[in-house]
Amino acid sequence: MTTNAVPLTQRSTLDLIGNTPLVLLKGPSEAAGCEIWGKCEFANPGASVKDRAALWIVRDAEARGELQPGGTVVEGTAGNTGIGIALVANALGYKTVIVMPDNQSKEKMDTLRALGAELVLVPPTKFSDPNHFVHTSRRLAEETQGAVWANQFDNIANRKAHIGSTAPEIWGQMEGRIDGFTCAAGTGGTIAGTGMGLKAFDENVVIALTDPHGAALYSYYAEGELKSEGSSVAEGIGQGRITANLEGAPIDTQFRISDEEGLEWVARLLSEEGLCLGLSSGINVAGAVALGRKLVSEGRPAPRIATILCDTGFRYLSSLYNAEWLASKNLPVFPWLAR
Repeated sequence: MTTNAVPLTQRSTLDLIGNTPLVLLKGPSEAAGCEIWGKCEFANPGASVKDRAALWIVRDAEARGELQPGGTVVEGTAGNTGIGIALVANALGYKTVIVMPDNQSKEKMDTLRALGAELVLVPPTKFSDPNHFVHTSRRLAEETQGAVWANQFDNIANRKAHIGSTAPEIWGQMEGRIDGFTCAAGTGGTIAGTGMGLKAFDENVVIALTDPHGAALYSYYAEGELKSEGSSVAEGIGQGRITANLEGAPIDTQFRISDEEGLEWVARLLSEEGLCLGLSSGINVAGAVALGRKLVSEGRPAPRIATILCDTGFRYLSSLYNAEWLASKNLPVFPWLAR
């Protein structure tokens, strides 16, 4: 299959963000009865899809004159956006302050510290709590001279990153032959931006939300009401409100995926295809299989589905790939970890 050529040399390390490969996933394709393709966002310099939003948010702040030389970028994040911001800030001469819930993976915390970011940990709490990590990061930005608040949830530079890069990359890599796209929502930037970008190419591309348990968007798009049920250990996805990035998102259908189903695909993609991924990727793949089956059942001939492989599994060695941790969450332990 012919794809867009990716340059082998770049003039800036920031040019390494984006232009990630697209890979055909054999097991999911067989399960769905159609082609399932994964966008390898773990190939970004910060090893996650959030590098894109980080770059566009920082560049937008520069363009608006809010971020001056020697300034500081402050953000509240589950970790991956913070890692992307720290790398972008380092490359451009800015400082970084990251506020993160203290229940996220140890690997993310260690990575942020290694990158030189100032890390502030807060207890996980509801968004309505003024001590929520997002509100804490906003206050720190207001109190820090020369700082800007990245505000990834409601800063639409986030979704513009996917309108301007992710969507056209997928469209080009799939030679304009794509029937559906799905992924989960954290900030909403990826699903909304990629959906908007793909719809601009072809209105008939079906955009599906894949929502973990514990989030409220599935019921919102299915029934018009923000309502959650259950819970998930997945980091960085799941949302209980309509963020600015989600406003106007072209969601055509929706699926709710359990951690167990997502973990099944995490295990299979590693043991059968050599891809070590996080749980959000497994949930996305499960959603892509569900979307593929739906389009097949509706009579679409040989549908082709794309989804996001969000980040590397190496970021979750102390949790997702740890037998004791999985057992403590009453989740199935991968067979090779139980030996």
